Amino acid sequence: MAIPDYQACMLHLLRYASDGAEHTLKDAVPALADTFQLTDAERSELLPSGQQAIFHNRVAWANTYLKKAGLLRAPRRGFFTITDRGKSVLAQNPSRIDRNFLEQFPEFLEFVSKSKAGSEADLVQSREPSTIETPLESLEAAYEKIRGELKRRAGGSFKGRGS
Repeated sequence: MAIPDYQACMLHLLRYASDGAEHTLKDAVPALADTFQLTDAERSELLPSGQQAIFHNRVAWANTYLKKAGLLRAPRRGFFTITDRGKSVLAQNPSRIDRNFLEQFPEFLEFVSKSKAGSEADLVQSREPSTIETPLESLEAAYEKIRGELKRRAGGSFKGRGS
């Protein structure tokens, strides 16, 4: 199985939080990886920067978007829990939660509209919308593309990050 995109993680993360307890991403990521039956290689596959696992990054972005829509909340730093709205959404038994689904919530629309020029969200929105890449993945892909072009123009002698 391929590593699921961040939107595919949203419903599963909300279900994970449905017990009403406080959770951390540190605990949620392996639980969701088990749900998606990811291999050890898929669990440890890194972003191009080599700084973070792709799946962890995608679960983190799912968490952020669910919080912005008011389905999860952060009772304290590093923790999340389901909200009454989140419970209500799960009671509707949706087949999928994605950005389009979250647009029904004013808080999410406000979050999207407040994106400033040059932010990660704006960079993603200026490209063809992606259901696979998180904003950080989009930035890293753009960086690698620019780096490759600079290297090509410099006749292969360009030394950038990771060279």
